[in-house]
Amino acid sequence: MDARRLPGFRTTIGLAGSLLCAAAAAQEVGPTAQNGVLSEIRIGALKHDAGVFVTRQERAGVDANAEFLFVSPQFLEIVWSPRPHLGVTVNPHGATSQAYFGLTWDVDLFAGLFFELGLGGAIHDGELTTRDPDRKKLGCRWLYRESVSLGYRFAGRHSVSVLPDHMPNTGRCDRNAGMDLPG
Repeated sequence: MDARRLPGFRTTIGLAGSLLCAAAAAQEVGPTAQNGVLSEIRIGALKHDAGVFVTRQERAGVDANAEFLFVSPQFLEIVWSPRPHLGVTVNPHGATSQAYFGLTWDVDLFAGLFFELGLGGAIHDGELTTRDPDRKKLGCRWLYRESVSLGYRFAGRHSVSVLPDHMPNTGRCDRNAGMDLPG
């Protein structure tokens, strides 16, 4: 879908980006940021819709990704202290982009290795229904979003990780081909 036909999505992305930049500028950032609310800023690249859970792919290159993770609030201790996250994934080739939110649980394994699980939701600018063979029928504007990652922390504040994320509708809409973004 042409982003000009979805001004609400562009506004959402713009507001989210502005808020995230303001939060980043105002906070001490690091994996153990005790003096603020922002825990980590992540940037990366994801292969567009190239996962194993999809039946048909939108072939559109590489997506840019930015994600902000926040310090876990005390009330989330009852569910193992996940960190809230906000992020955007933008496809520069006009294919589906998304803004997302949720919770991330992380476990340190050993020698700098860590594992993460993320659960939440996403809003996207993809097609809900289409006959275009190069686009997907995603069914609903709002979808669920799950991710897992395996990573390595080094030099105290830096890490690198690989992750797939998946956007299903889990039966909420008539059509949903799902979308996977491995990175």
